[in-house]
Amino acid sequence: MEGNQPGRDRVFAVLPDGVAVAWLDRTTDEVKILREEYGPAALEALAPYRTHPNGDLPKVQRTQRPLLPPLTPDLDLARNRAGELLREKLASEGPNPFERFLSWLLRRDSEWDSWRVGLTGERRVGRELERLSGQGWRALHSIPLPNSVDIDHLLIGPGGVFNINTKNHPGKSVWVGNDSARVNHGPWQPYTRKVRAEARRVQRVLESHSGTAVQVQPVLVFVGVSDLESASTLADVRVWEQRKIATLGPMSGRLSPEEIENLYAIARHRSAWLEA
Repeated sequence: MEGNQPGRDRVFAVLPDGVAVAWLDRTTDEVKILREEYGPAALEALAPYRTHPNGDLPKVQRTQRPLLPPLTPDLDLARNRAGELLREKLASEGPNPFERFLSWLLRRDSEWDSWRVGLTGERRVGRELERLSGQGWRALHSIPLPNSVDIDHLLIGPGGVFNINTKNHPGKSVWVGNDSARVNHGPWQPYTRKVRAEARRVQRVLESHSGTAVQVQPVLVFVGVSDLESASTLADVRVWEQRKIATLGPMSGRLSPEEIENLYAIARHRSAWLEA
């Protein structure tokens, strides 16, 4: 039932199907119970790993999961279309028809052009993700976070949880490094750092409300690029072209149908993300 998690000073107690029910912080000797019904068995399994000098059982921390209000249509993020936030910004803050015509006439670029390109990319990736629904996957789009930012796409299914950030760079070459990326040898962009940070926020939300350990894989998906390369040392972030999304379909073995629906029910609830 017990198992180590690499890279951390923690030992996890897990069920045969891989679901964590408790963990021990070997630095502080604190045990966090994630599934109360397995508490006694988890304490017994973790006891050999404790480092408390006087041999006492480590202090146990039991966390009460935050309760979400009933899901109403206004709170249901499953209703969001891909690119919802960009679409709303363009509608409320974008140029009027005359301004668009003037920009076109003068061949003048504007910030709205990049927003439209981004919206096109998110729509294309959104369509690819929705095609996976027949293989047991659940997709959400444009999940709003505090400070007017969002998660482009979140995919939950048999192969795990994937936080997806979409970048649309038609006809351009992209190189992705460990911390940032370059488009057509231009200035460095913090794509890699950003998608990692997003994945950590998703993980905190899902773990807080589910009471279980959740692994979230950060993914950068590029649309329309002429060439895409990534550093050989980049191991924790997946870097894909749009067409590679379909390869997720057959992936399995990470989440059961019950776990998928439980995490999806949390993720689709707008209130879960208010303090993400």
